[in-house]
Amino acid sequence: MELKELVAYQNGAVVSKTIVETDVGTVTAFAFDKNQGLSEHAAAYDALVVVIDGKVDIQISGKVFHLDAGQVITMPANEPHAIKAVTRFKMLLVMIRAK
Repeated sequence: MELKELVAYQNGAVVSKTIVETDVGTVTAFAFDKNQGLSEHAAAYDALVVVIDGKVDIQISGKVFHLDAGQVITMPANEPHAIKAVTRFKMLLVMIRAK
């Protein structure tokens, strides 16, 4: 399966699909409609975001990063972050729970 086909867009929504879930981590595919997002929050573990399609603004500890398809960013553990879709966009979120 192609990355872009892991999860489908839905109008006015954020859609997610868990691809891998183990005791030590998860891999989740997300599809965000334009202007949709996730409000500021923090996670206990580092997370890697792989932008599969579209454009997104990711805010980490108050700093905004503009990402396009093909780019990646790490969201450090315990740092506040938020996600806002500039266009429809898809991402793969990799969280590792073990050190």
